[in-house]
Amino acid sequence: MDVTPDQAALAVERYDCPNCDAPAGSACRTRGGKTAAKYHTPRFVLVPALREELEVLVPADRGPGRAWKQGPALNVVPAPRTERPVRIGYARTSTARQELASQLEALHRAECHKVFQEQISTRVKVRPELAKALALAHQFKEAAPETPVIFTVHELKRLARNAAELMTLSAELQADGIQLELLTGPLTGIYDPNGMGAMFFAVLAVAGQIERNYIREKTLEGQVIAASKGNHGGRPKVIDDDSLTFALALKAKGVPVPEIAKKLTIKTGKNAGKNPSVASLYRALAEAEDAAVDDGLPLRPKPVRIRRPEDPLTPEETDLRERLQAQRHPNEQLRGQ
Repeated sequence: MDVTPDQAALAVERYDCPNCDAPAGSACRTRGGKTAAKYHTPRFVLVPALREELEVLVPADRGPGRAWKQGPALNVVPAPRTERPVRIGYARTSTARQELASQLEALHRAECHKVFQEQISTRVKVRPELAKALALAHQFKEAAPETPVIFTVHELKRLARNAAELMTLSAELQADGIQLELLTGPLTGIYDPNGMGAMFFAVLAVAGQIERNYIREKTLEGQVIAASKGNHGGRPKVIDDDSLTFALALKAKGVPVPEIAKKLTIKTGKNAGKNPSVASLYRALAEAEDAAVDDGLPLRPKPVRIRRPEDPLTPEETDLRERLQAQRHPNEQLRGQ
């Protein structure tokens, strides 16, 4: 900005504010009736020298934060006519693994005044940054109807979830006098809704939706095949079956769960080699007990006593030995015949 803050304020206040209806000669005001800390964007972009600024602060002598007072009346200056367009850029990827750098670089090369970006799937209906970008484009157009406003994206599929939404969004931009610009693809350049352009745009929109549906179907097929081979995806278990069996045995002996957790080791994943958390162990033990109850099985196998030769017989074992000795051997019955 080549002007001082006071000069910028004087230049802005030569115009009425389209946002808060503050008249020329007065600072902008908030909804609560206070003097705003910054001039509203639709107002300061009317000044050609300030059009590329992100914000213009209200000078301290206007009393930001205090009760708003109307300043001396000035003659309203009509919005200047200019041929230089205002570009609002939007970049999007579906996942964090996809990079945004190439889109952002292309948008900056296109001299976008402001670029909005987000990492969000097109399946999500509400995309906050897209809404902000469209709102700013509408604000620019309302503030300076004679100034061309261009909504710029890297490629067509960054805009909408399906062909119908893409066509609706395009129609809304056209109705408000906002142009749509694509930086790559068959429709590179500013989209012309007249003639063959509209039909070609519709064909590309439908083709993009068909491509997304095909990718989704192939992904689902791959998941079904992987599941049939025992690979159900997702994160590996923190506590595998062997560790769970060991943990159940220790718990049966009365070992506290926090002590059991210290004796276990995670075998796979980014935490391999570490001890599982106590919360994870409690959760795994509870799931194992619930599964056992649902199956009608005991929570753990009944311990078996291993008898040594020198150990005395229990009453049950003594009774069993006497009954076996009282029985006649089958060979003796054959010899008696």
